Amino acid sequence: MPDMMDTLVYFGGRVVPLGEAQVNILTHGLHYGTGVFEGIRGYWSEEAGELFLVRCEEHYARWKTNCRMLGIEPPQTAEELTELTAELVRRNGFRTDIYVRPIAYMSSPRIGVRPDGKFDFAIIAVPFGVYMDSSKGLHAGVASWRRLEDHALPARGKICGAYVNSVLATTEAHRHGYDEAILLNESGHVAEGATCNLFLVRHGKLITPPPSENILEGITRACVMELARRELHLEVVERPVDRTELYCCDELFLTGTAMEVAPVTRVDHIAVGSGQIGPVTAHLRELYQQAVHGRIRDYHTWLRPCYEPVHMAGR
Repeated sequence: MPDMMDTLVYFGGRVVPLGEAQVNILTHGLHYGTGVFEGIRGYWSEEAGELFLVRCEEHYARWKTNCRMLGIEPPQTAEELTELTAELVRRNGFRTDIYVRPIAYMSSPRIGVRPDGKFDFAIIAVPFGVYMDSSKGLHAGVASWRRLEDHALPARGKICGAYVNSVLATTEAHRHGYDEAILLNESGHVAEGATCNLFLVRHGKLITPPPSENILEGITRACVMELARRELHLEVVERPVDRTELYCCDELFLTGTAMEVAPVTRVDHIAVGSGQIGPVTAHLRELYQQAVHGRIRDYHTWLRPCYEPVHMAGR
């Protein structure tokens, strides 16, 4: 099996083995969390003989927008970054599902909070399978930690230091025997999971908290909303969600690039609906997998083939 350290990554403006991609111990981003990352999935389709990057340009566009919050300006366009990522896939010869992690960070090796305008960025693509086995449903717990407020540290930014919030909530959840944490915001409304967005099914509608509730504006979230409207003809409502709605909804699931579509069958030891994976969740979960593997024509625009860029356009 190939050594992970031999995987080719983009670092310091060139392609190098992962084992050579090192930063100084005094790097500003390490000490102060002054970095911005992104997560992008790539799915290998055996039948197509192709690896598809999912909504890659949209991920990079979001990443570049978020970088601006810290005054970081990667010069490449989202399209150029997508092509660079596809080139990494080809050079590594990946023929398996992957996860892509772009990260930009303040790069000066010094002590002192004040930024000096110096930054760097890297793109790492690695083989990646199931992030969390949710095939039988997850057990989630509401964390005592609250979701970060936008006026303090914007949740929509995927800023490295902000993810201490998620680490604390996840650690607490695991200590209590839960698979995943659910965070409330300072107003007491449901925000999202520790690393994922949240949906519930209630009264025949698909409901999710809006961006104003301090959530990440998830790209997988947007995919699921589109699938629900177009394929299941569901009414999708963005509105504040009370904690008690988690206990009386019919279905509940989480979405995210790593998480994909993950059903939740218990919250705080209380069964969600029947306590089994619900029909809407199961259907959306299957539709999402079909779409990201290139099996539904209407969603080919989500996908960037890495090996045969012209192939998808002719379908």
